[in-house]
Amino acid sequence: MSFKYECADFSQFQEQLKKMRDLDDKIIYALNTTIPTESFKGQVDAEAKCRDLHGQLESGYSHRQEAIKKCIVVCADTVKTLKDKREENKDDVALNKQFKTEQRKLRLLQSELSVEDIIRERTQKTFRERCRLFFRFDSL
Repeated sequence: MSFKYECADFSQFQEQLKKMRDLDDKIIYALNTTIPTESFKGQVDAEAKCRDLHGQLESGYSHRQEAIKKCIVVCADTVKTLKDKREENKDDVALNKQFKTEQRKLRLLQSELSVEDIIRERTQKTFRERCRLFFRFDSL
């Protein structure tokens, strides 16, 4: 799962996050295709399937967290630079507008970390319920 993310345009970044969250959004389907029904129990290694799915989920969490934090750092640096410029030129309307826009984007990016926590919690709850008989949850 390799996505190149762009921090400058928040709506584009959100679209990229949406694509990166695809597995979490389709966790029920993924589990239904992973966990065997009673009649197919002997034909499928449910433990290996759950372990693989867990690895994919953890990789996705890590990648998204890294992308969001990177964009927060980039945006915070931009806000700081604009703030310094604004101090030097208090009457520049365009600079003031750009500063406020970047501040708003920074708040939105920070709120994405909370969204990630909610998504992760929801997905892990579903994963635990379905894989609990086949997979140990030491790392969850």
